[in-house]
Amino acid sequence: MFEKKLVAVMNEKIEPGVIMNALAHMSIGFGAEIGKEPLRLTNYIDGDGESHPYISEMPFMILKANSNKIRALRKAARQKGIPCVDFINTMTIGTYSEQLERTKETKEEALIYYGVILFGNWDEVSELTRKFSLWK
Repeated sequence: MFEKKLVAVMNEKIEPGVIMNALAHMSIGFGAEIGKEPLRLTNYIDGDGESHPYISEMPFMILKANSNKIRALRKAARQKGIPCVDFINTMTIGTYSEQLERTKETKEEALIYYGVILFGNWDEVSELTRKFSLWK
């Protein structure tokens, strides 16, 4: 068993292309913040000696929920001090500066959550995410 757990909970009501984009944005930023060692990134070598680097040894579970459940999960994770990153609707249209401005002008309760990634103690993250179903 692993000491840490990496889980994404994604909004099941968002179209696949948009939700994959959100997951990619969260993963790249969060991965850079967490770092190579804690994420247990490994270089896989195939039978021909070709390198397949930066793949985590840990499972990365992708679960699904609606925006309100993701909002509540984010809040609970932050209250417990579990590192997390989220992606919201104001981050999707226009340039990044327009997205920053739109986010600044939008109250949290009006945001639509596309997803959240949590990385923390296995048992604590499991406790918060056990009610969610696997993304299929």
